[in-house]
Amino acid sequence: MQPYGSFPRRRMRRLRRDEFSRRLRREHRLSTDDLIYPLFVIEGRNRIEPVASMPGVRRYTIDRLLKHAEQCVKLGVPAIAVFPLIGRELKTADGREASNPKGLVPRTVAALKKRFPELGIITDVALDPYTTHGQDGVIDRSGHVLNDETILLLEKQALVCAQAGVDVVAPSDMMDGRVGAIRAALDRGKFIHTRILAYSAKYASGFYGPFRDAVGSAKSLGRGTKHAYQMDYANSDEALWEVALDLEEGADMVMIKPGLPYLDIVRRVKDEFRAPTYVYQVSGEYAMLKAATARGWLDERPCVMEILTAFKRAGADGILTYYALDVAGWLKADD
Repeated sequence: MQPYGSFPRRRMRRLRRDEFSRRLRREHRLSTDDLIYPLFVIEGRNRIEPVASMPGVRRYTIDRLLKHAEQCVKLGVPAIAVFPLIGRELKTADGREASNPKGLVPRTVAALKKRFPELGIITDVALDPYTTHGQDGVIDRSGHVLNDETILLLEKQALVCAQAGVDVVAPSDMMDGRVGAIRAALDRGKFIHTRILAYSAKYASGFYGPFRDAVGSAKSLGRGTKHAYQMDYANSDEALWEVALDLEEGADMVMIKPGLPYLDIVRRVKDEFRAPTYVYQVSGEYAMLKAATARGWLDERPCVMEILTAFKRAGADGILTYYALDVAGWLKADD
C-alpha cells in the first residue's frame, strides 16, 4: 500500500475505534447455540459432591441433576453430556456394568428425557468409568487393550443408551472400527435417529487428570497410559485420517479433544471435511483457568470468552465446556 504523504492511507484502527464498528466488523460470534454442558451423575438421592480438582464442578444424584439441567433449558443451552461415577463394587475387568439397562446412565437419560424432552442428551460410549483397570476397553494378561472384543461391549453400551432415549451417543474410546459397528447395531435395533458424535481425534493428553478424578478412573488407571490407542500429540495428518474413517463409517459429527492446544487440528478438520466439528474444552483447561483466576492472575470472564471464541474462529460448530452455564448467563446479560 502506497502511503499518502508521510501518513498511512489505510488505517486499520478506524474500524476498531468504536463499539458499533467493532461489532459490525466482527467475523465470529459465540452464542448459547454453541454450548454443550458436561454433567457428572452419581447414585443416591439428594446428594451433591464437589470435584476437588475442578472448582465449581459437582457430581449430582439424578434428582439433583434434574434441577440443575433445568437451568440449561432456561438459559437456552441446547444439550448436556452425561458422565457417571460408578461405585467400585460395580467395576469389573470387562466393564459389563456399562451395558446394564438398569444402570446409572440409562436411568439418568430416561429421567432427563421425561422431564426435559427438548433438551439434547449425549452419553459417552467408553468403558473406563466401569473397569477395574481404568482403561477404555477389555485388556489381555499383558494389559494390552483388545480392540475387537471391546467393540462388542461398546455396541451393547450404545444400544442400552439408545433404548433409554438418548439423542446422541459419543464413542470416546478410540477403538478402530467402533463407529461403523455402533452405527450398524443402532440401525439393526431401529434406532435410526440416534446420532453419533465420534471422538475422532482424541489425543493422549496430560490435560485429562481432573476428569479422571470426577469419574473415578484415575485410581484405577494408576500409572497406566492410553498411548496405545489415543493419538500422539505430535501428529496432525493422522487426525485427518481418523476423522475420514469415522465419517466413512457413519459418524454424524466429529470431536477434537482437548481443545485449546489443538486449534490447528480443528481448523484442518473443518477445512478438509466441512462436517459438523466439535471441540472439548477439557477438565485440565478448565482447572488451569480456575486456578489462575482464583489467584487474581487472570480476569476469568474475558479470558473464557476469548478462548471459546477462538474455538469458533478455528472452525468449531459446538463446544463442550464446563463454563457453559456461566457463558450462557453472561451472553444473556449482554443482550
